[in-house]
Amino acid sequence: MMRIDVISAVPDLLTSPLNSSIIKRAQDKRKVEIVIHNLRDYAFNKHKQIDDKPFGGGPGMVLKPEPFFECIEKLLAERKYDHIIFTTPKGKIFTQKEANRLSLAQNIIFVTGHYKEIDDRVREKFATDEISIGNFVLTGGELPALIMIDAIIRIIPGVLNDSESALNDSFQDGDKIEAPCYTRPADYRGMKVPDVLLSGNEKEIKKWKEEQSKLLTEKWKNFNNSWR
Repeated sequence: MMRIDVISAVPDLLTSPLNSSIIKRAQDKRKVEIVIHNLRDYAFNKHKQIDDKPFGGGPGMVLKPEPFFECIEKLLAERKYDHIIFTTPKGKIFTQKEANRLSLAQNIIFVTGHYKEIDDRVREKFATDEISIGNFVLTGGELPALIMIDAIIRIIPGVLNDSESALNDSFQDGDKIEAPCYTRPADYRGMKVPDVLLSGNEKEIKKWKEEQSKLLTEKWKNFNNSWR
């Protein structure tokens, strides 16, 4: 069973998403154990202070190193971790390939920042991976961690009911987009499902899906290239 630990200054942002839908099902099936750590539980003073003004001046508050060191060292004393992931806009971009790689791990720690930044000595000491979900900045690292956790967990064997669902998703075969999907009714407000999908001809259906996938992939590539 995989274990995922998430360290956060605002753990309430994580509680509901990590106890819903497929992530909850994965935990119920004992495919994964997820433990949320409140950074304030590792603060030293009576005020549970976890941030302070940055040296050298500048706006915002920086998360202090002591609570992170206390929490991470406690976890490392209990078990070996394959990855200690820092969610940061400075990191490499998260992809399906990365999700596949991380899904093979036994134990993972996600270190999420909030406010301005985490004292860089924490990253220097512990980070094995620095990962971003895109070229933009969020209030904290909790949402990127949730996105990555969802992407990782859903491809663990036995999590999804249909064992092939995750393998056929977009981006599982390189930069390939999945073909459009339809269900009943076959005619809704004059919008009809393509006849080939109703034909029962598996060879033609497969051919149609491959053609549609190719068209959508090219469209996606052209769209993204136009923004660069």
